[in-house]
Amino acid sequence: MPLLPAAGLAQSQVQLACSGTLLEARGSAELKRITANLRFSLALEAEAASSEAALASLQGRLAAVRTSLKNLQVVDLEVTSPTTWQRPASRPSPERVVASLQVSGQLAPARLQALVRGVGGLQGVRLAPVATEADRPGDRAARATLLRAAYQDALQQGLDIAGAMGLKGVLMPIEVLLEGGSRPGLKMVMVAEAAPFDPAELAAPVDRLSLQVRFCAR
Repeated sequence: MPLLPAAGLAQSQVQLACSGTLLEARGSAELKRITANLRFSLALEAEAASSEAALASLQGRLAAVRTSLKNLQVVDLEVTSPTTWQRPASRPSPERVVASLQVSGQLAPARLQALVRGVGGLQGVRLAPVATEADRPGDRAARATLLRAAYQDALQQGLDIAGAMGLKGVLMPIEVLLEGGSRPGLKMVMVAEAAPFDPAELAAPVDRLSLQVRFCAR
């Protein structure tokens, strides 16, 4: 059964000639993975009467965020350059300058509660949805599993089409086009008073793959 290599999910194809009936089928598969890490992002803002004062305030808030994230053993920390914009005056608020930036990183699932309550509660912080991520060393095995399942799905569809057409010969795959990819599980982190934030309640990361196969029925 000729298949494309599992390395990479970019579009690839192999073409051969068909001397029989050409059939086309699309197969798909998905695999739920175990959550290994959490990927988070947050927006940090500060405002003041001038750009200089707003940026100074933002810098102070960023220092507090960095300290908290360091205590959570966050890795792959990324901080964007700050931007500023003018907020028009409106009764009863005067015109203000808003400075903002984005912070992202990766941490262990067990530290979700501390992230939401500790970092999310800091002044000027607005948390975005937290994404679950699978363990990277398992990616290759996951892709191989998805390839086999997606191909079998396409093969079964091809056999069903051939049966409906009254063809009883062997199906030979002559073209395979890979599609799809990995999508992390997402869930909005909401503030709750009664129960702690449970990482087990977050949607698990799911890898998806689809492929299109052209069979030659002989």
